[in-house]
Amino acid sequence: MKTINQDLEDRIARHPCYSEDAHHYFARMHVPVAPACNIQCNYCSRKFDCANESRPGVVSEVLKPEEAVKKVLVVAGEIKQTSVVGIAGPGDPLANPERTFETFRGVAKKASDLKLCLSTNGLRLLEFVDQIHELNIDHVTITINAVNPLVGQHIYSWIFYEGKRYKGIEAAEILINNQLKGLEALTERGILCKVNSVLIPGINDHHMEEVSKAIKDRGAFVHNIMPLIVTPDTVFEKNGIRNPTAKEVQQVQEKCSGSLKMMKHCRQCRADAVGLLGEDRSSEFTKEKLMNISIHYDLEERKNYQEKLELKIQESKKKKQGKVAKIRAEASFSIPGIRIAITTRGNARVNLHFGHAKEFLIFDVHKEVIKFVGVRKVQSYCVGKINCGTNKKPILAETATILKDCQMLLCSGIGEAPQKYLLERGIVPFIKSGNIEELLYESSKFYQYMNSSEPIFM
Repeated sequence: MKTINQDLEDRIARHPCYSEDAHHYFARMHVPVAPACNIQCNYCSRKFDCANESRPGVVSEVLKPEEAVKKVLVVAGEIKQTSVVGIAGPGDPLANPERTFETFRGVAKKASDLKLCLSTNGLRLLEFVDQIHELNIDHVTITINAVNPLVGQHIYSWIFYEGKRYKGIEAAEILINNQLKGLEALTERGILCKVNSVLIPGINDHHMEEVSKAIKDRGAFVHNIMPLIVTPDTVFEKNGIRNPTAKEVQQVQEKCSGSLKMMKHCRQCRADAVGLLGEDRSSEFTKEKLMNISIHYDLEERKNYQEKLELKIQESKKKKQGKVAKIRAEASFSIPGIRIAITTRGNARVNLHFGHAKEFLIFDVHKEVIKFVGVRKVQSYCVGKINCGTNKKPILAETATILKDCQMLLCSGIGEAPQKYLLERGIVPFIKSGNIEELLYESSKFYQYMNSSEPIFM
């Protein structure tokens, strides 16, 4: 008989947003069918889109439900590790209920193995709790930035509710009340709920512990405290509100971690994202391209593929545990506390060249423990092969600043110019491909022997 914890682990085992382990191996896709929104956040602008931009609310095109279902079938056939289909915008799914639920019904009918996931601001959540439950939408994310209207009034310009527009404290009171009651109603029905909170310096940074406690009391499974992304032509941009630093985000996460499990691997995905977390293959599956792509969705083939993937993951874990135990046993010294940035394209491996990285995963490593700190996004150093490494000092300087608290960089390769630049700033490149955890211990083990003037090649 399964325990509650085992049942929970099974439910999140293939969900890359709810499971830190799963995000290395399983893919998600968001289908952008919900253009309208019923609240206006002071940090949100959906005007801007480019291929390299990754933030919620951004899409290149909006789909009709039937187009979205076809896209799901095409993607799930092509990318067999796709395990989750979510609707997260570009507006709010529950401000577009007909389009949202028609899409979910179509996916459930034609691709029954895929988990259904909904992201909402929660304003109309109570209206649709029963429908969410009936459609077996097992994972719901609610964005709750405040639980005190005195704080919330500074985050939202207005809400549109039951045919009327509200502003100020009244708007915040209605929104927060509906969010918290909706969260409680979902968890009472056994639906797993993740709460996203945007960390806004000077607005809600000192309020986040109160938010975390309130959502825990109402049954939230995990809390994702993510940094504000200030975008042009927003209230916060005009008022000079800045993005929080990585250190500030980490400090708030640590303060709240005693109350509730923290999500630290969030990528703040676009509303049309496709693929593993940390990658976006949506450009491969545009409306125009879908017209010329045949559907090769095979339920049994996908089932076999994912079962083999899970078996591979378990075998990899056992193998990794043995290697890590050996490294620990052979260490004749205590591995110092060290912060390491790594590059990866997925599958729990260091397998990406520094120049192609658009993000770094950050880890703290000690002899007996590896602690995942979070994700830090950067502009990739190399943009195409022709101009790679040319006139890239501003990008390199920004990357070095983002990684300034790291002592090492673990990557599959790096050019001479960036490795020299990083070394001069006390960040030692360690160049090797392989399993992330094994290499974190291995690089830490040799850290005290590394000469600061040159990287170690293994």
